Formats: sequence, structure tokens, C-alpha cells
Amino acid sequence: MTGQFSHVLNVIAPDADHLAQKLRSFGEPLWLAKGRAFDIRLEGDARGVLDEARALAGAAAADINVVAADRRRKALLVSDMESTIIDCECLDELAAIAGIGPKIAAITERAMKGEIAFEGALRERVGLLKGLPLTALERVWRERVHLIAGAKELVATMKAHGARTVLVSGGFAYFTSRVAHAAGFDEFQSNVLNDDGTALTGTVGEPILGREAKLEALERSLKKLGLRARDALAVGDGANDLDMIQRAGQSGGLGVAFHAKPVVAAAAGASIAHNDLKALLYLQGYRDEEIVSN
Repeated sequence: MTGQFSHVLNVIAPDADHLAQKLRSFGEPLWLAKGRAFDIRLEGDARGVLDEARALAGAAAADINVVAADRRRKALLVSDMESTIIDCECLDELAAIAGIGPKIAAITERAMKGEIAFEGALRERVGLLKGLPLTALERVWRERVHLIAGAKELVATMKAHGARTVLVSGGFAYFTSRVAHAAGFDEFQSNVLNDDGTALTGTVGEPILGREAKLEALERSLKKLGLRARDALAVGDGANDLDMIQRAGQSGGLGVAFHAKPVVAAAAGASIAHNDLKALLYLQGYRDEEIVSN
């Protein structure tokens, strides 16, 4: 969508038919998924339209965003893993097996909200797991790690249209490698849990991949592919994702807070709070018949 339509109002909701009627004053809905997701082409004050549309939607379980119409389908996906592509925090699950779940979960929550530095919080939590048998990692992977709905479709559809897909996690390679394979990502980057062959040593490989490293990973991928920020989609839920989300959101790119902590949702250019990962495809203008199902 180019020309006079500089932006698109994108609406995703279980009852999108009802919202299409309420928002018809902004324009005719163009359906991406019948009864589920639609666009309205915009001209003029896109920011004002977004605020008004969200106000009209009220308490509806709807994700309403404004995205640039030009180069809408992105050539690079850089995604967080935990609570974005999978439905848990692996370190918290390891802590539960170790019997110190609440203690570590509290530190995780503060780090994801941006209240404490990610790197220090990671070292502290890993230190508390010293001596945990390596069998606990396999148990977490087998019993507690699940892909969030739409993860495979998101990756497969973007790859089918020529995009590069990168999983960037402050979590651990043991899990990230397996999740990347299961979801179909082209590559992954993450931290490494140190062990002595039978148990965790309570340390993590340095340097730690945290907030700055995630941004650097995005920049490296852009440079490697000869792309600009406007060609990227970055998505995550925690404060350590915010720099890459904001960078991708510059100049027509797409930075998305996915079921995110309030500090991230408030600062991101787009937010998905009610729908699954297929919403990231609708944000890019993909229609249901174009989505690759695995």
C-alpha cells in the first residue's frame, strides 16, 4: 500500500466484525483474516487516528496499531525467545526443579521490568543453581517448553517471502538451539550455562548477551544483509529487548512489544497484547491465504 496512503490502521481481534463497524468512519476495512484482522488505509494524522480508534474499541480484546504502508513486509525478523516464542522462562523452570522457584522468579520479574540490570540479575540467578544436575535441563525442555501459537507460521511465512529469521535470547544455548530448530529460525544467539560434565557450576559464559548485545545482534544482521532499520521486525517482551525493538521501529521498521511488561509496551512502536504470533504477520499485511502452516 503506497501512494497517498502513508499508513495503515491494523486491527486484530476475535470480534473484528464488530470493530470494523465501529471504526468505519476512518475508512473501509480491508480484510486480512475474515472476522479476525483487517486494515484501514490512512492519510493525514495517523497518531490521532490510533488514539481515537483505541478509545472507540474500549475494553475490547483488540490489538490496534498504526504501521507504515511502505516496505511493510520485513526482510529480517529478530525475536526474543522466552515469553515471546516459547511460553516460559527456562531459568525459572530450572529454579522450580531446584526448589528455589519463587526466589529466582522474583529476580527475573524485576529484570524484565527494567528495575535491575539484566547481566547482574542473570549471574545472580545462575549462581543459585550451582550443583543442579544437567538432567534438569532435559526435563525442562521435555516437559515445560512449548512454542507459543503462531510461532512456526510466523517464521515459515517470513522465510517463504525471503526474510532472514534470527532468534536472540538472554537465555541459554541448550534451549535456544532446540527452540530455533523447532520453530524454523535460520540462526540463533544466546548465553551459555557452564557445567562440569554432570552439574551446573553456577556460572555463565562471558560476555553475557543482554540488552546491548541484542541491539548489536540486530545491527550485525542488518549490515550482513545490506538492510536498513526500516526493513526489520524486532519483537520481545522484556526490558532487555527494548533497545532492539526501538531501533527496528525507526524509519518505518517494526518494533513490537509482545504480551510485554508495561515499560516495554509503553515505549514500543507497536504492541500485541491479546493475540498470538500470527498477529505479527497481520501487522505486515499478510492475508490468511498467504500464511504458511507447518
